[in-house]
Amino acid sequence: MKISVVSCFCILFSFHTAFAQPKYEFRAAWIATVANIDWPTRGNYDSESQKAEYIQLLDMHVKNGMNAVVVQIRPAADAFYPSEYEPWSEWLTGKQGRAPAPYYDPLQFMIEEAHKRGLEFHAWCNPYRAELTIGKSSIAPDHITKKRPDWFLVYGGKRYFDPGNKEVQEYVVKVIRDIVKRYDVDALHFDDYFYPYRIPNREFPDTRSYTRHGKGMARDAWRRSNVDSIIIKLNRAIKEEKPDCRFGISPFGVWRNKSKDSLGSETTAGQTNYDDLYADILLWLREGYIDYVVPQLYWEHGHRAAPYEVLVDWWAEHSYGRHCYIGLGYYKGGSNARWRDAEIIPSQIRDARRHAAIQGAVYFSSKSFLSNPNGWNDSLQNNYYRYPALIPPMPWIDSIAPTAPVITSIKKTQGNDSLLINIANSDQTKKARKLALYIFSSPQSFDVSQKTPAFVIPLRDNTLEYRIALADITHSEPGESCLYFGFTTVDSNNMESDVSNIQELEHDTQAKSWNLVR
Repeated sequence: MKISVVSCFCILFSFHTAFAQPKYEFRAAWIATVANIDWPTRGNYDSESQKAEYIQLLDMHVKNGMNAVVVQIRPAADAFYPSEYEPWSEWLTGKQGRAPAPYYDPLQFMIEEAHKRGLEFHAWCNPYRAELTIGKSSIAPDHITKKRPDWFLVYGGKRYFDPGNKEVQEYVVKVIRDIVKRYDVDALHFDDYFYPYRIPNREFPDTRSYTRHGKGMARDAWRRSNVDSIIIKLNRAIKEEKPDCRFGISPFGVWRNKSKDSLGSETTAGQTNYDDLYADILLWLREGYIDYVVPQLYWEHGHRAAPYEVLVDWWAEHSYGRHCYIGLGYYKGGSNARWRDAEIIPSQIRDARRHAAIQGAVYFSSKSFLSNPNGWNDSLQNNYYRYPALIPPMPWIDSIAPTAPVITSIKKTQGNDSLLINIANSDQTKKARKLALYIFSSPQSFDVSQKTPAFVIPLRDNTLEYRIALADITHSEPGESCLYFGFTTVDSNNMESDVSNIQELEHDTQAKSWNLVR
């Protein structure tokens, strides 16, 4: 495999002018499929056109500096992949249960295309929604709501699995286990819809389950125990199938108001995770039931009920050693006078980066990037995500670094304008996913532990031929007569190796060229 990099090196290597960025940072966008929010576009049921649309989305996110995508593959007890448990999604083919034509496996395709570009793929599933709009949604004859109608409850014009039903929990776990077993997903990701958001003056209709299974518990405590139970079961199933597959939750942004709990935030949110959605996120973080949390902080600084600055500080203090990435509301750009302020997203990124306990951000949602709201795409490309970041590793999953790659050969191309570098990765015990390229100005600076890589290269086999344009390398350190470079290997859990054997380039001032030092 040959990778050619020509035009981007003049940007990537002028690191001395870089906007300060962390070496490790999770940068992702949600790609929502429910109701065709992001992909595929409504009415596009042609397989090749769907593929082209998805590739365009990925290329846009790579350009904006992302290193992961969170893609919705199970929006309503349906599937964007062939499943023995659930029918094809109506938002994929126009009719639930209808297979793609020409046939393809969208999930396999989406994973492969993401990995080709160095993006992690987090498979986003909705746990309990089964029918988005009763009477309007397309429902296949073999949908689970038809086969087991006793498992479902109707609330607010939608149909939900009953979270208090243990058979339901086992079914959902079986569906998720199947995904992890068959596909090379980097993580399983659940959103905030466990029990649905409250509708004023309407109680969720789970009295029958509560009467049968409540066992004398207060109803709120019983509901929370039901959600805790499925989280524990899901975590166990995911790790049994694939120990390095991560499990993340994206909850509503307020766990609990301080007026209700001394641990809560200084907010006055009308609904909260703990009291209304029955999701005790802090318990799951403390006990290690989940690997990361993405609180949806879609509010601006100074918001009346839920100020961003209060909540970003609160989540940084309550992640309990697990990863915390902040969910940011890109979709709100231009929606009102306050959100026409171009500084909102940049200031939120800066605030999040002040906290060592916050390791990145996820943006809702993908289609919002198409209009470059408030010029935020430009801010990411030119400042905040100008240089690549490695995804932070999770030492509780894996703390063993891969072995360093080896540069086995290096030579100038025929026109003397580029280098062709062959790199071997001999580590058979760790699954290599990427190479990181580092440029050094002196032989005393070969430590990469705190250094941001100049470039991150997707790796798909054990040997890679990499082309570097010499004319671009000269922009890395103006005035230097010697430059040094090397590579590291990054594995599937984002553990990084030591740097490879270092190569030296020397500048011939008379010939105005750079030569390899043997």
